[in-house]
Amino acid sequence: MDFLDKVFLDNTIKSYLTVAGIIILMLLVKRFLSRYITWVLCRIFSRIWKTFDKDNFTSRVLEPLEWLLFITIAIFTIDKLNFPEAWRYKIYGHSIEEILDKTGIAIIIISFTRFLLRIIDFMAMVLEQRALKTHDKSDDQLVIFFRDFLKVIVGIIGVLLILKACFNQPITGLLTSLSIVGAAVALAAKESLENLIASFIIFFDKPFRVDDTVKVNTVTGTVERIGLRSTRIRTADKTLVTMPNKQMVDSVVDNWSMRTQRHGEIKLELAADTTVQQIQGVTAALKNMFNKNSSQLLSHNVFFSEIAKGAIIISAEYYTDLTTLEAFNKLRETFFLSAKTILEENNIVLNSPAPAP
Repeated sequence: MDFLDKVFLDNTIKSYLTVAGIIILMLLVKRFLSRYITWVLCRIFSRIWKTFDKDNFTSRVLEPLEWLLFITIAIFTIDKLNFPEAWRYKIYGHSIEEILDKTGIAIIIISFTRFLLRIIDFMAMVLEQRALKTHDKSDDQLVIFFRDFLKVIVGIIGVLLILKACFNQPITGLLTSLSIVGAAVALAAKESLENLIASFIIFFDKPFRVDDTVKVNTVTGTVERIGLRSTRIRTADKTLVTMPNKQMVDSVVDNWSMRTQRHGEIKLELAADTTVQQIQGVTAALKNMFNKNSSQLLSHNVFFSEIAKGAIIISAEYYTDLTTLEAFNKLRETFFLSAKTILEENNIVLNSPAPAP
């Protein structure tokens, strides 16, 4: 027993063994303790969500919870030891004891922040699975957006707690400084801030969604992703165009996926010497062509639209339901071939542009 009462670095051997025993015991039981806490949390969440995924929750939360418990108990246990007088010297005005205390607090805050981030990841996964069951693709992107947003907020709060607890910095002063810095950054990054605000407008106003086919200025393609700063559009050439969100909001966006019908047009520019009988024959033949294919059309119209300089113009318009682009192009080809046959049968010549001087 005299050996256990011996003092080494201002602490008895018994104290060292007690602390070591608690730490070793915690290493052995941390898995069981964290599993029990996880089980309690699963019971609580299962009452809120009937489709709660226990296995997924456990796989995400168990490991950071284990280390949070172990680190917290280990640091509080070591803190019960007396700090050796032989180690009481300062580094840049701060004692070794103070530095170790602040380091321990910082480690606990980091571990707790990591645990909260895993909780956010799991909740986002649950909401994302629910969003995937709906036809609206925008809510999928919205879940990802708010997941990243919450993780940034939790990360900032963690940093503020470390600055407060470890460096004795007043949070009110830090928030004031951050607001001033934020205002300066906002002025310097005005365009990025405008894109961020535009992303909120897109998410809530929903002028387009993921997988919609849109035309913005000269860019036409399918929306693949709506981010915080930009929207990515896959064009027909399979290139990926990154469009700033501010431009997506300020520009005229033609959402092709929101149309209720497909529109087709045939415009025939006939020679100026085409007779009235020939014009009437062409219009009648075009109307007959559409009537024969009326089962594939919602409506159609053929008319003598214009007498231009050196040309006579006949317009034919038709509308179909929302068939695939391949089927629509095949129908267009059929109508163009029929129109060419009508011109040949009526001996009609198309207008030729005057040669350049």
